[in-house]
Parts: sequence; C-alpha cells; structure tokens
Amino acid sequence: MKKNIIISSITILLLLFVSCASTATQEQVDEAFEEVYVEYEENLVLDGAKYYTVKQGDTLSSIAKEFYGADNGYYFPIIMLASADTVLDPDLISPGMELCIPDLNKNIASDAARSKMQSYFKDIADVYKKKHTPSAEKIRTELLQIANSLH
Repeated sequence: MKKNIIISSITILLLLFVSCASTATQEQVDEAFEEVYVEYEENLVLDGAKYYTVKQGDTLSSIAKEFYGADNGYYFPIIMLASADTVLDPDLISPGMELCIPDLNKNIASDAARSKMQSYFKDIADVYKKKHTPSAEKIRTELLQIANSLH
C-alpha cells in the first residue's frame, strides 16, 4: 500500500514538473514575438496606414474587424507587426496605446508581399504554441488557415 502511494506521489510530481517546464514565461513569449517582428517588419507595406488609439474593452481582433471587416478579425497580426514598438503580445494591449493599422489589401495584393505575410502568419502561429492560454490553440489554427489561404 505504501509503495503504491509513493509511486503515485512520484508520478504526480513528475507530471507537475513536466507541465511547468513546458509552459513558457511571458518574457519568453514576448521574446518570441519580437524575433518574428524583427524578421518581417521591413516587408510590411505602410502606405495608406491609419492610426488608432486603444479604448477600454478593445482587443486586437475587434480592432482588426473594425478596420478590415467583420470576417477578418484574425488578421490582427498585421496590426501587431506595424505596432511592434508599442505592443509585443496581442493579449496585452491597454487603453491609450497608439496602434498603426496598415492597409490589409496592400499587404496581400502583390505576390511578394503575400508570400511574406504567409510566412509571417505561420511564424506567429508558432509563437501561439508557447502561450498556453485557453484560446491560444484556436487562434493558432485560425492563423494557420490564413497563412494557407495566402499562397
């Protein structure tokens, strides 16, 4: 009986250790976002970009819907990239932040820009693997679908 309790306790401790070890810290997530931004920011088309000040209750997805259309909320990574000097993690925006809103059509119109955006969305989806939030897997799936649609 004691042997079973000890084995069970060790198993639980190992599972806790493994789950904690696989969870990225906010700092690691921010660094991953920043690495992606550095790689792609020079490819972003900013001609015709607008600016928006975040209000209470805004999310990057709701802002993307407002500027890009109701069905395009998952195009928020384009806003992230244009506003990388203001916001690293899309879940951590706050009222008063000034965001750059690039023209979506200009960033997916040309073959070269679309190709870069396709790679960018895949890389941002990979960062979402590290987030471990309840919505991260759904967002990751949506971003990969966008990436695949941009070929």
